[in-house]
Parts: sequence; structure tokens; C-alpha cells
Amino acid sequence: MQRLSVVWLCLFGLLCFAANAPAQERGTKEEAVAMVQKAVAAIKADGTEKTFAAISDPNGPFRKGDLYVVVYDVNGKCLAHGANAKQIGKDLLELRDPDGKYFVKERVELAKTKDSFWQDYKFLNPANKLIEPKSMYMEKVDGLLVGCGAYK
Repeated sequence: MQRLSVVWLCLFGLLCFAANAPAQERGTKEEAVAMVQKAVAAIKADGTEKTFAAISDPNGPFRKGDLYVVVYDVNGKCLAHGANAKQIGKDLLELRDPDGKYFVKERVELAKTKDSFWQDYKFLNPANKLIEPKSMYMEKVDGLLVGCGAYK
């Protein structure tokens, strides 16, 4: 009987750990800002070619859990993407979230009047494959829009 109780206690502990594991992988808004600032610094120090390659590397320094960096030009063309290399080189102005929001178009418009900003929309979380609300932090630098978002 005591052995059965120990087994149940161990199973309960494992389930609690497993349930909390995804929450620990969630990036924060502060980490998203820091990752954008790191990417902007790399662009200025190392140039776009080297930095875009590092950003687009899924195992690189600009990817952590569900956080990843993206870079667009001011017309909505994707230049680097830490979670979906298929988007690189594509004009994404007409891309919509599940609610129909043209979120890339909105970014381009926001960047016309702001050097940095937050934007809310919904997107596929690469860590759990679910559509989730997301807040994207963007900075404009040298005609580029550099961003990283935190899932809510």
C-alpha cells in the first residue's frame, strides 16, 4: 500500500512538472525587447547579410523558446525570419491573422510615424503549434523593421 502511494506521488509530481514546462518556455515582453535590441546592435556592428543569416537560423542566437526575431523592409517584404524561412523574400503586406487583421501592413503604417512600437495580433506559436494572441515589439533602423513578439 505504501509503495502504491509513492508511485502515485511520483506520477503526480511528473504531471505537475510537465504541465508547467510550457509556461517556463514562454518569452516575456522584456525578453522580446532585449532580443530586438540585440538584433539591431548586430545589424549595426556586423551588417545585414551576416545578421539576417543568424536571425534566420532556427538554432541561432536570435531564437529562444517561442521568441524569435523577424526583419521586414519598409514595404513589408520579409528579409529574415527566425521561425519560418519560407517567408523570407516574400511581400507579406497582405498577410492576415485569423481575425482578418493585416498585421504586416499595420506594422509598415506604424513605422511611418514611430521609431519603436508594440502591436497586438494573433499568430501561430512555433513552440506549441497553437494560434495565440501575441504582442510584437518593433524598432525601425536604417530602413528596416526589426521585431520580436511575446505570446500572451
